[in-house]
Amino acid sequence: MKISVTDAGKRFNREWIFRNLSLELHSNQHYAITGHNGSGKSTFLQCIAGSLYTTEGKINFNLNGKTLEPEVVYKQLSICAPYLELIEEMTPTEFLSYHASFKPFIKGWNATSIIEEIGLAKAKQKQIRYFSSGMKQRVKLAQAFFSDTPVLLLDEPCTNLDQQGIDLYKQLISSLCSNRLVMISSNDATEYSSCTEFIRMGV
Repeated sequence: MKISVTDAGKRFNREWIFRNLSLELHSNQHYAITGHNGSGKSTFLQCIAGSLYTTEGKINFNLNGKTLEPEVVYKQLSICAPYLELIEEMTPTEFLSYHASFKPFIKGWNATSIIEEIGLAKAKQKQIRYFSSGMKQRVKLAQAFFSDTPVLLLDEPCTNLDQQGIDLYKQLISSLCSNRLVMISSNDATEYSSCTEFIRMGV
C-alpha cells in the first residue's frame, strides 16, 4: 500500500488546522504523527481514514500498483481512536463477531481467540457498557489490530490503559504490524516507540 498526500489542507470555518502537507506513506513503515495540541494530528488521521474530507489537496491510495476508488478505501483501513464508540449493548463476543461480518479478521483469529488474547475472557458475555474505560480500550484496539487490513491508524492508542494494557499494546504492535503501514497520532513516546518515521504537525 502507498498513500500519497498532495498539498493537503483542512480548514474549519476560517481557521486552517493544517495546510500544504505533501508526503508519501508506504507499507512496512510505522509513522508517528506528533505536534502540540491543536496542531492537527487527529484531524489529519481522520482525513486519512476518510471520516473527514480535506479542504484542499488530495489523498490517493495505491494498492498493488492500482489506484483505489474512494468508496472502497475503507476496506483497507482499520482505526482505533478515543472518539470512536463501541456498541455498548453488545458483549465483546457479539461486537467483534459483528465487526468481522464487514471487515474480516486476520486469518487464524476469531472473536473468541481475540478476546482471550486481549485478556477479557472472563468478561466475554458481559455487556460492554459495564466495562471499565481500560477494558473498552482493549476492545477498540482488538477490532483495529486484528482486522485484516494493510493500513492501521491509531490515535492515542494507550488512552485509559494500565501497565498490563500498555504491554498488550506493545505486543500487538510487535506481532501484528510488521508488514503493515501504521500511523500513530501521539505525543507519548511509549505509544510510538515502534515508529522510525515522523510527521511533525504545526511546525
